[in-house]
Amino acid sequence: MGDRQYDFDTSVAHPARVYDYWLGGKDNFEADRKAAEEVIAVRPSILYDIRANRQFLGRAVRWLAAEAGVRQFLDIGTGIPAAGNTHQVAQEVDPAARIVYVDNDPIVLVHARALLNGATAYVDGDLREPQPILATARETLDFGKPIAVLLIGVLHLISDEENPAAIIAQLMAAVPPGSYLAVTQPASDINAEQAAAGQQRYNSKVATKQTRRTRAETTRFFDGLALVEPGVEQIHRWRPAPGAELAREVSGWAAVGRKTE
Repeated sequence: MGDRQYDFDTSVAHPARVYDYWLGGKDNFEADRKAAEEVIAVRPSILYDIRANRQFLGRAVRWLAAEAGVRQFLDIGTGIPAAGNTHQVAQEVDPAARIVYVDNDPIVLVHARALLNGATAYVDGDLREPQPILATARETLDFGKPIAVLLIGVLHLISDEENPAAIIAQLMAAVPPGSYLAVTQPASDINAEQAAAGQQRYNSKVATKQTRRTRAETTRFFDGLALVEPGVEQIHRWRPAPGAELAREVSGWAAVGRKTE
């Protein structure tokens, strides 16, 4: 897939760069920082939630590689590279693990190019158009063997009208039995009032608005898949690391499911 032409407008906040700011990164602009700070003002817990989301990525990839034996990962909506990227975690388990990253932000593309090698590739693509992503991913991944499809912190950028369940169905139809789907989804039914205020403030500042969802709505993304224990759980409570802080609430759902047939 060739690189698309972008109207690169740094005066409008972009989700990948806002997320980078929340993680403490430096690859963001004034509009991104302003949007991020305005959400923090009405929802201070966003920083904890975002970092919990990042930690889930590490735990899920490690489990998929070390326990489930997956050696191929399709990470869609990867965002600006930060510590503990998918390829770093997976290749700690097996240096031969293969990873395809997908995003549609030109700043992500610049960073991703530095990661490219025979086992790690980058697709300039949009989750709303899964077929071109799959076509290019086949250049790096063997679709005859299990693949973990990672949708971490991206499904909330797909509106209900854009039918995220149908997009997921296309992705999972392309991978063989034994493949996995890992998802995080910002919640509308945890700390609901504060989450709604944060969503409203965020949506007023960005071009790609977010849609928060309930646990039941998140669970439907796994229709036809076998949920891995503990099922759909708050992000920080999905197979937590020993000694992890679990008492507080995180306004987001996480789960991993296996394609059995």
